[in-house]
Amino acid sequence: MSDCVCDAVGDPSQGNAPAIAPASPAWMAVFSLAMGVFGLLTAEYLPASLLTPMAAGLGVSEALAGQAVTVTAVVALFAGLLVPSLTRGIDRRVVLLGFSLLMIASNVLVALSSNLAVLLAMRVLLGIALGGFWSMAAAVAMRLVPAALLPRALSIIFSGIAVGTVVAVPLGSYLGGLYGWRSAFVAAAAVGVVTLAFQWFTLPPMAARRTARLRTVLDLLLRPGIAVGMLGCVLAHTGHFALFTYIRPFLESTAGVGADGLALMLLGFGVANFAGTLLAGWLMERSLRGTLALMPGLVGVAAFALVLLPASVTGQALLVAIWGMAFGGVPVAWSNWVARSVPDQAESAGGMVVASVQSSIAAGAAAGGAMFAFSGIAGVFIVGGTLMLLAALLIALRVKVEAPRHGAGASPTLHL
Repeated sequence: MSDCVCDAVGDPSQGNAPAIAPASPAWMAVFSLAMGVFGLLTAEYLPASLLTPMAAGLGVSEALAGQAVTVTAVVALFAGLLVPSLTRGIDRRVVLLGFSLLMIASNVLVALSSNLAVLLAMRVLLGIALGGFWSMAAAVAMRLVPAALLPRALSIIFSGIAVGTVVAVPLGSYLGGLYGWRSAFVAAAAVGVVTLAFQWFTLPPMAARRTARLRTVLDLLLRPGIAVGMLGCVLAHTGHFALFTYIRPFLESTAGVGADGLALMLLGFGVANFAGTLLAGWLMERSLRGTLALMPGLVGVAAFALVLLPASVTGQALLVAIWGMAFGGVPVAWSNWVARSVPDQAESAGGMVVASVQSSIAAGAAAGGAMFAFSGIAGVFIVGGTLMLLAALLIALRVKVEAPRHGAGASPTLHL
């Protein structure tokens, strides 16, 4: 099922389970995880492009229909913390295949939903798959490739975010206009079926190696440097989501961008975001700390430039693309930081990152909304840009970055 060859190394006298040291990379398995990311993100973002027909079809307001996104995010937050503990004795391959099954079931049942309550319940399934997958992504990647190739593997896996960002909204709008909103979820379910088949044939068995418990997350925060690192992660994501939530009214009010121009700018953001994930893999092989600090710093500079420079469609399109490219590297860089900082508890740390990011989404949107009401759209971008620059400064000065662990097998120690 995979070309990954793993050697067991460890010190039984210390009471540790053998570590998994892949002697060769399992690239097809890595690509199957990237496809899983694409499927999950596409399903998560679909309601954003289908709110009006969904609301009409279910007989509810658009605000209520929008709770399909909220429910998924909230459930993903808790799933990221709980799933590693609840599945601690199960082969990680089986767990990942289970997430793909949940994704398929959620999309199919949403397409068949007769009322909003049923639809929201089915979106809970997607939230479980989404949060659980993110909590394990870095840990699983560590078991698929040697340590030296981990940045590249993570950049490939997280490129699925950018592709999902580019595809989900236009795909939902296109299929919804042709065949109705339910057809978009049927298409997402089909993506899930292909993902499940791909993962079935490429993912190797990955037996659980160490008991994971919820309290481990609190224990991790007490380790030297981890709390500061997570603060940097939260600041970077909060700033971004404060900005991105209000990108449409900003572009419409400053440069008079219409619907077609907005679609092209967001497409440019998504394409640049994809390039940013690949660029981050190259940068992290040279300096993880530099990558962690550079990316939010660039977003902050772009945010201030959007506010302070004379507004023009061309100039703003370029700045939005720079923003997209820079933020493309943020998720993959933090996942790499987790893998280096706590390789012995990568799943629990992954859950901690999921909870932090989901909380940041809510906090960023709320903070942006408060600033919008208080000082207008320019205030949102000034505050969001300031948060990104503060994140860059904190990371550069205080965040501890572990050197890659190279042993006999040139592989990090990891227990799952």
